[in-house]
Amino acid sequence: QGSNLRTLYQLSSIVVVASSSGGVLLPVLESYCMHLNELSSSCRTKRHYGNIMYDRRVVRGNTYAKHIIPTTAQPDPAEIRRQQANRRRAIARKQAREQFRPNTPEALEGRKHTDVQTELYLEELSNIIATTDIECQTDPFLDRPATPLFIPAKSGKDVETQIEEGELFDFDVEVQPVLEVLVGKTIEQSLLEVMEEEELACLKAQQRAFEELRNNELAEVQRLQEMERRHNEEKERRIAQQREVLRKEKEIAEKIAARAYTQQYLAGLLPAVFTSLRSHGYFYNPVEKDIETNFFPWLMDEVNNRVERRCTAREILDTMIYDVTQKRLERFNEEERQLEKSDS
Repeated sequence: QGSNLRTLYQLSSIVVVASSSGGVLLPVLESYCMHLNELSSSCRTKRHYGNIMYDRRVVRGNTYAKHIIPTTAQPDPAEIRRQQANRRRAIARKQAREQFRPNTPEALEGRKHTDVQTELYLEELSNIIATTDIECQTDPFLDRPATPLFIPAKSGKDVETQIEEGELFDFDVEVQPVLEVLVGKTIEQSLLEVMEEEELACLKAQQRAFEELRNNELAEVQRLQEMERRHNEEKERRIAQQREVLRKEKEIAEKIAARAYTQQYLAGLLPAVFTSLRSHGYFYNPVEKDIETNFFPWLMDEVNNRVERRCTAREILDTMIYDVTQKRLERFNEEERQLEKSDS
C-alpha cells in the first residue's frame, strides 16, 4: 500500500509537469492518468478499516502504569469470527434486497430494452481526458501584402478519355435498391400506423366498456343506498309512532288511576269529617241519639255496599286496562321484530 501511494505521488508530479509543458506530453499524460485511476481504485478496494476498541495495541486504563505491548500483533479469534459473521449477515441482507427489489419487466415481442441516461443533462462517458490546445497570435503587419497561393509547376503529360452515357452510372439499375428501401420503409411505416390505429381503437373500446360497467355499478350502488335510506326512515317513523302510542296509553292509565284515587278519597272524607266533629262535641242536636241508633247502621251498610261495588268496579277496570296495555305491548314487540327481520 505504501508503494502504491508513492507511485500515486510520482504520477501526480508527472501530471503537473505535463500540464505545464503546454500539451507536448499529452499521450504520456493520458496513459499515466489511466494508470493513476487503476492504482487509486486498487487502493480503495484494498483499504481495510479496523475497530480500535478491540485492538490489543491500544493502551487502556491509566497512563502512568507500565503496559507490556506484544511484539507480534495476533488477531483475536473472537474478533475474526465476529467480523466473518457480520460479513455473512451483510451478504445475506444484500441478497435479500436484490431478491425483493422490483425488476424491470421483460421487453415486448419485437422490442428490446436500451440503457439510457436519466440525468437532467446528458454527458459523454469516457475514460479519456478531454484536452484542448489554445494559442494566441498577434495580427500581421498592415503594410505587408498578402501571401500569394503556391502553385506547383506543371509536370507530366496531359491525358484525356471519353466516357459515354451509361458507362459509370445506370439509373434504372442503381435506383432499384433505393426504391426497394423506400417502398419497404413506407410499407413498414404504414403497417405500424395501421397497427397503432387498431390498438388505439381496441383501447378506446375497452375504455368505453369499462365506463359503461362503472356507470351501471354506480347506478346500482346509488339505488341500493336510496333503498337503505328509505328503509331507515320508515323504521324511524314506525318507532316514533309506537313510542307516541305507548306514551298516550301510559298518560291515560295515569289519569284513570288518579281519578279513581280521588273518588275513593272524597267518598270517605265526608263521613270522617262528621265523625270528627261529633266526637269533639260540635253538634248539639236532640235527635243525635236517634240518628246514631237508627240511621247510622243503615247508612254504614249502604256505604260499605257502595264502596265494595266501587272497589270491585275499579279492580275490574284496572284488570281490563292492564290486559289492553299488555296486548298492545305484545303487538308492538311483534311489529318491531318483523321490521328488524325485513331490514336484515
